[in-house]
Amino acid sequence: MISVRAFSTITAVLVLCATEFLAAEARAAKLSPPPAAYAVVEEIYSGDAESAIDNARRMQQEQPEHPLGYLLEAEALWWRIWCTSADFKWGMTDARRRPKLAADQHFFDLAAKVSRLAEVQLKKEETPEMQFYAGMGYAMGARIYGLRGENRNTARAGVRAREHLLRALSLDPELADADLGLGLYNYYVDTLSAMAKMLRFFMGIPGGSKQEGLRQLHRAIADGVLTSDAARFYLAHNLHKYDQRYEQALAVISPLVEKYPSNALFQLARGDLFAKLGRKEQALACYRAAESLAIRDPECRERVQQLVRASIDALDSNDDSAGQ
Repeated sequence: MISVRAFSTITAVLVLCATEFLAAEARAAKLSPPPAAYAVVEEIYSGDAESAIDNARRMQQEQPEHPLGYLLEAEALWWRIWCTSADFKWGMTDARRRPKLAADQHFFDLAAKVSRLAEVQLKKEETPEMQFYAGMGYAMGARIYGLRGENRNTARAGVRAREHLLRALSLDPELADADLGLGLYNYYVDTLSAMAKMLRFFMGIPGGSKQEGLRQLHRAIADGVLTSDAARFYLAHNLHKYDQRYEQALAVISPLVEKYPSNALFQLARGDLFAKLGRKEQALACYRAAESLAIRDPECRERVQQLVRASIDALDSNDDSAGQ
């Protein structure tokens, strides 16, 4: 027969083991979005922004106080904005500048709502998930402020995003989705020009590390639940644009093109890398694939056609220069 002391000891050990198990489970927890969210992500990166927006709004109706549906609509709108803002310069398609358009207000409203809803939940109970959503709302705002050349607003939103995402990771070190925003922050802040770094210093903006940013983007690709595809695109884009590491960028972007062959922007990105590497036929195949896609949004469809023509003209121009 077990004594009272022995029973108490065994009970204490079991409670301790259960507590440690639950703590480990909490640390290892990732985002757990509903199945509908995965379908919307697939639509976004397949290049079907219209379906993605419709289904994200359905999620909003079903859970109006949860930030995820609004975040997914903003993500779908972002890629439409990226497409319609893109141009072809210096051998690559990129969204470099966008004027301040009244039509962008809906995007800003969505980004603000994502953060606001998450912050309401955080006042009730702090969770890594809601810290992540709050950070991503600010990160969305930073994206479009940066595209519009609003540097101070970009910096403020970026710093707020960083604060929330760092807190999310402190609560759950396994939440790899937070590494997308933190990785881009670290990479870009460390890549700034000397003048921009001086401005960063006077504004009190925290510094960054390009190497740490690259590590975080790789982790978001490997382990992110919602952000893996976006992290892959931005890593390839940065390796191309800022580091001129074309072979590495090609290795990063290619799985994305193979997974989403109907995304014209991904096709153009891989075509540009093939062109930089002197692989004209493969570049041309990517450009032609982008040209042949049925893009529902008329403004984006027209812009893709312009980008394809500019890309192919650049290929022909390079051939003429080589033959002279």
